Amino acid sequence: MARKPKPTHSYTDNTRGIRLQKAMANAGIASRRECETFIENGRVTVNGERVTQLPAWVDPFEDRVEVDGEPLIKPKKASKKFATAGKLYIMVHKPRGVLSTNDDPEGRRRILDLIDPSAVPRGVRLFPVGRLDADSTGLILMTNDGELTHRLTHPSFGVTKRYLVSAKGRLEEDDLRKLRKGLVLSEQRAGKPESQRGGKKASMESVQIVRHETDRTRGDRTTLRITLTEGQNREIRRLLARVGIRVKKLKRTALGPVRLKGLAPGEWRMLSKQEVGALRRAVKLRGNKPAAEKKTGGDAPYVSEKPKASRGWSTASDD
Repeated sequence: MARKPKPTHSYTDNTRGIRLQKAMANAGIASRRECETFIENGRVTVNGERVTQLPAWVDPFEDRVEVDGEPLIKPKKASKKFATAGKLYIMVHKPRGVLSTNDDPEGRRRILDLIDPSAVPRGVRLFPVGRLDADSTGLILMTNDGELTHRLTHPSFGVTKRYLVSAKGRLEEDDLRKLRKGLVLSEQRAGKPESQRGGKKASMESVQIVRHETDRTRGDRTTLRITLTEGQNREIRRLLARVGIRVKKLKRTALGPVRLKGLAPGEWRMLSKQEVGALRRAVKLRGNKPAAEKKTGGDAPYVSEKPKASRGWSTASDD
């Protein structure tokens, strides 16, 4: 494999600050991986110089970073002291038929459309922590905290995601063993037969049968509690299909230590300070302020002491 050429831009000094894609993610542009794509596609400039190669380091407090000609909002000086300064954390109960992505050329309903725009300060851009497909429901976290998003979604941090699944079919003990041990899922590449796609092993951290029912007309129905620590595309549906089970309903009930509670489908609320702190501890991020600091002040994160649910603009499903 050919080595990538060394960057020719002016931002190769790693003592300058933080990686460019991290600065972009922290500003709420997108996830860190998506920001890397923006850079490689030539959409990013630093102090007027176009940067298309990584690595690159910037000082987010001093350097002018632009994406598609639009400057990033520079972090306030308080952010050096308060890790969550200016950050927004919103839990949404995603209904069926709503998309997790921020951009949809077809104009379909998105998670962002469920959140009251007046609740989001001007200049703050939210993006989802992970995704659920259109047919799935449950917990989606929206934030502009790029570092937290990266850690919650990167498999090396092992953050658990819990689901309640209703499926058609009957699981035997051997099937459960296979799901826990892992099965190879073929890569989803259009235009290639399955035998030529290659694949990657996937497994469930845990899988439990909650209930099994047999109906004369509908056949076997099984309700499962599933925990994952990774996230391949439509992983649960594809794993269960490998053992002959078809998913009918899939709902995410928890992300790490944060559980979906107090929200009807289509509703949202700010995370409490306790929930934000629990998420940060789960991915080994320090608290909101250094241990030596005793006074509050400065910018605080946009969170609530007592979360209150809000009704989204439109909660009807596309189905």
